[in-house]
Amino acid sequence: MFKRLMMSAAVLVGMTGAAVAGAQYVDETGFAVSGYDAVAYFNLAQKEPGMMPPRAVPGRADITADYNGATWAFSSAENRDMFLANPAKYAPKYDGHCAFGVAKDAKVPANPNLWRIVDGQLYLNITPEVAETWSADANDYISTANENWTDLEPDDASDDNWTDISDNDGTYGGPAPIK
Repeated sequence: MFKRLMMSAAVLVGMTGAAVAGAQYVDETGFAVSGYDAVAYFNLAQKEPGMMPPRAVPGRADITADYNGATWAFSSAENRDMFLANPAKYAPKYDGHCAFGVAKDAKVPANPNLWRIVDGQLYLNITPEVAETWSADANDYISTANENWTDLEPDDASDDNWTDISDNDGTYGGPAPIK
């Protein structure tokens, strides 16, 4: 009887852990990563910390996949298939929220054009100034954010819009995804 009770408790704990995953950040576009192709980041030339990275690649509204409760857009069917084969490799950390914000213990929206890949993981930040600060000490901020994420992840996703922040003016071009 005790053994059966312990097994039931273990199953319940496992189920609860899976159920508390947080929601993906989705802005007014209705897409994760604001409609940009999460796989394409891994083919862009990364700039030195403190420099503006290349702009994100817009996805297409007719090439999509669903993951983590959100719709993701891709620039090609090949990128969509790569994503579906290993979404954890390509999806930005912290459900697409700003990595610096998570390090500061908050879910904050992220600008998909302010990105950096560290140790094979995609991180997004909210404004150019925040991205520069975060990049200067990325490993420490990542360590702190990883500690904070355990408590933050089950919270609701940010419902703020990164394009409403005037510091982001000029960091993006046309809308994504491409219709």
